[in-house]
Amino acid sequence: MALIALFAAVAVPGPVRSSVPSSTDQVAPDLFQRVEVAAAVRGTEMTTLPLDPGAQSDGTLDQRSTLFEPTTRTEPPQARVPVALPQPTVEVVITDPWHTDRDISWYGPGFYGKRTACGVALTTALVGVANRTLPCGTKVVFRNPSNGRVVTLTVVDRGPYVSGRDWDLTGGACLKLGACRTGTLQWKLAAGA
Repeated sequence: MALIALFAAVAVPGPVRSSVPSSTDQVAPDLFQRVEVAAAVRGTEMTTLPLDPGAQSDGTLDQRSTLFEPTTRTEPPQARVPVALPQPTVEVVITDPWHTDRDISWYGPGFYGKRTACGVALTTALVGVANRTLPCGTKVVFRNPSNGRVVTLTVVDRGPYVSGRDWDLTGGACLKLGACRTGTLQWKLAAGA
C-alpha cells in the first residue's frame, strides 16, 4: 500500500481534481500564436477550394448560440411537369438487298454427265448454282455488275469445296451471266425463296 501511495505522489504532483469547462471559463487570447509556414513548392502550384461552398456557415458560433433541429418539409412533393415528346415520324428505310461476293467461281468440265447432289444431270446447258447450305430448289438472283446481266438461278448442287467460296455457277449459268471466271457478282434471295 505504501508503495502505491508513493507512486501516486510522484506521478501526480499537486492536488488532483477533474475539470469541466464552464460557461464562465475564458480562453486567454495570448494562449495561441499565429504561425506562418513557408514551403518550397515543387511542380505546379495548386489551390484547394472548400468541397461544398454551400456548407459554409453564414456566421460564427459562440457559447450563447442556439442550435435548432432542421425542419422537415410538410408540403407534398411537386408533381413532375410533363415533357412534350416529339411525334414520331413514319419513315421507310430501304436497304440494299444485294450482297456482293468477290470470289464466285464456275464448274462443269470433268463433271458433265454426272448427277448433282440434288439429283439433276449436270450438262453444259444446265443453268443453276451450287451452295453448301441452302436447300435444293432455292431460287437466288445473281447480277453481274460489269455488264448488268441479271439471272435467277436454282440451287442444284452442293459446293463449292474451295475454302472461302460460297457459290459455284454451272457452265450454263456462267454463260448467261457472262462470268465464266472467278470474280465478283452480286446476289440476293429471290422473293418467296
